[in-house]
Order: sequence, then C-alpha cells, then structure tokens
Amino acid sequence: MEFARCRLLTICNCSITMDRMTAPTRTHLSPALKQATPIVVDHALGSWIYSTDGKRYLDFTTGIGVTSTGHCHPRVVEAARDQVGKIIHAQYTTVMHKPLLELTDKLGEFLPAGLDSVFYANSGSEAVEAAIRLARMATGRPNIIAFHGGFHGRTVAAASLTTAGTKFRSGFSPIMGGVHIAPFPHAFRYGWDMDTAIAFALQELDYLLATISSPADTAGFIIEPVLGDGGYLPTPPAFLEGLRRRADEYGIVFIVDEVQAGVGRTGKFWGHEHSTATPDIVITAKGLASGFPISAIAASTELMSKAWPGSQGGTYGGNAVAAAAAVATLDVVRDEGLVENARFQGDVLLDGLVALQAQYSAIGDARGLGLMQALEFVDENGKPDAAAAGRVQQTAISEGLLLLTCGAFGNVVRVIPALIVTDDEVAEGLDAIARTLKRAL
Repeated sequence: MEFARCRLLTICNCSITMDRMTAPTRTHLSPALKQATPIVVDHALGSWIYSTDGKRYLDFTTGIGVTSTGHCHPRVVEAARDQVGKIIHAQYTTVMHKPLLELTDKLGEFLPAGLDSVFYANSGSEAVEAAIRLARMATGRPNIIAFHGGFHGRTVAAASLTTAGTKFRSGFSPIMGGVHIAPFPHAFRYGWDMDTAIAFALQELDYLLATISSPADTAGFIIEPVLGDGGYLPTPPAFLEGLRRRADEYGIVFIVDEVQAGVGRTGKFWGHEHSTATPDIVITAKGLASGFPISAIAASTELMSKAWPGSQGGTYGGNAVAAAAAVATLDVVRDEGLVENARFQGDVLLDGLVALQAQYSAIGDARGLGLMQALEFVDENGKPDAAAAGRVQQTAISEGLLLLTCGAFGNVVRVIPALIVTDDEVAEGLDAIARTLKRAL
C-alpha cells in the first residue's frame, strides 16, 4: 500500500515537472533596469561596438569608464584565455594563485609611495565599504565625511556616502549612520570663480568639524578626484591639498575613490596626482582589468594591519581570471603609453568641446581631465536642462556615437573614450557630436 502511494506521488510529481517543462515561465530583466541605448552587441573591438543588426558605433561610454584598453585588447584576451585553462576560481583565503601575486607586485609599480598593502574585492562598492571599515577600525572613530555630488556605490554603506542623485540612496532607509556631507567646490553651480568656491568649501568643512562631527569622532574623508555620476567635475588640486592638511592635523584617514578616475583616465595614472595630496587609502576598480570584475584598496601596511581579523575577505574577491586580465591591462597601459595618450587626446577633445560650447548657448560648461570629459546643458535661464542632454545622448546614437548622461539633474553628457583612442577616432567623435548638437538643439 505504501509502495503504491509513493509510486502515485512520483507519477504526480513527474506530471507536474513535465507540465512546467512544456510551459516554462517567460523571464525578463528587471523593469528597474533602464537601457541608455537600444543596441544589442554582437561583438566589439578597440573603440568600436558592432550591433546584431550589422551597425557599428564609436563607443565613448566604455562601459562607464571600464574598458580602459578598449574592447577585447588582444593581450588582455590572451591572458584571460590562458588563465581560464589553468584555474578559474581559486578562493584566495583558501589557496593563493599566481595571477593575484603578480597583480600585487605589478600594482606596486603604480601605487603612491608607502601604499604597499592591498586588499581585493569584486566591485567599487565593495572596495569603498572595505575602505571605510578600515578607517573606522584604525581610528576607533565612527564618522565618515563625504562630499556633495560624490558617487561611491549602490550597496547600503556606499550609497550612504553617495549624493550624486537621490535615485542612488532613496527608498530603502534607514541608510548607514555616521555619514556627514560637506560642500564640494562646484564653481559652475555656485556661479563663482574657482578660488572662491574652494575657500567656501574648506570653510564649510571646518564648520562641519566644529559643529557636527568633531575631529575626535571623524574616522575619514572620502572623495573622488573627479566626480563621476555627480557631473564629471574635476576636484580642484587646492581642495584635495586642503583635505590632506586637515587629515594630517586631526589624524583623519584620507580616502581617495579612484574607481572611475584611476588607471590613467585623467591623463595621470591616478586622478589625485593632479595635486600634491597623497591618500592614506586609494580605491581602484573599473579600468583596472579592462572589463573583468575586480577592485582593490591599497594602504600602508601599518594602516592595513589595523583591520580586525576576519574583517576582509569574500568568496569571489581577487578572481584568478580577473587578476590575470588586470596584469595584462597594466602592462598594456605602460607599454603602449596610454596615460600619456589619455592626456594628449583629452586635451584635443576638450578643445573641441569648448569650441562647440562657444556655438551653443545651451552648453553651460565644457570640462574634464584627460579622457573624462563632459558637456553641461542649461536652459535660457541658466538652469539645468535634462531634456536637452537627453536629446543629445539619444540623437548621437543615430550619428553612430554612444554617450551617457549624468549629474544630479541628468543634464550632463559625459564623453568617455577608451585610453587607446586614436587621433582619427577623437576627430570622428567630435564631428559626430557637432552633427548631433545641430540636430538636437
């Protein structure tokens, strides 16, 4: 009797399974994901993306500044393919693997002096959280000061530091406590000259330290050397230097978030190198492995040793294939002179964007460092014009050029070529932007 009942249940379960197999659920991507373009990629190479309908596009998005050596650089592809055939996942707190050791040595050629200890994760957000965790553990202090317009990630702690737009931090409160936001020297938004904006922002930081988060409660400052999602605004060197002085005076950990600006994008290997300020912790990700997911924080061994036991780790951190790709990426950046190329091509690109600004009153500002450039759009009253930026970004697609928007109001179009971009590609990109502006404005 029991056997018969089990047999009946088995038959019923098989029937249910078969019904599910013959009528599968139709799945799709989350509706919360918004595509900037309608393009479905077939393949990509260098600065170019080729869609499934046979069209090609000059990619001035680079996966939001990720494909630093261009799409599918042969040396990066070869390194990744070779590593896949050896080992894909070697969990780095269980067994160590050669690519991570090689990457750690290689990074030493590029890291600021004294930052000789590295921890690896997968994403920028994870690295940001590791940095603020380290700052709190090292100082025994609770508070972190970030700066208005900064983007540091989407995970809860990283989003708590992010003020590039409410969409990154709203709807899932309570967010992490102990975070205070100080003004950023945004001269264009204030309508001031740069010196006035810097003096104001440093004055307000001092006021925050006197009224909200005393230095004795402040573990760290965290800032991007160029604001990313906040509008592609270079942080003035004098402001970074002012932060460094205050960090030294009060024993505050100075964290520089180089997730987007680092690995040569600004025409220096690190964005903060446009100033004399050196961070206590540098965060890197995006361009480090040409598209493979890997991130890292670097600090002095003295500072890193203050992390509590067990506070650093992760299943996928420092993946072997991603590490091999990162080693190849750093070799390409060095061997092909890509930092200098970013500086040179960035100057050409900015000159072209400034010339276009002179032709259109809708362009309130043209700005950037290296291959991290932007146009900010305003209406006839000088107010942010997100509609104009959106038209430019969408119209550019039909001109064979891929761009992205950013900024708190969505009124900034960012221009992010790969570090391998050529003279002809910059010229072609500027021509496409010129045609786009004529049609969209």
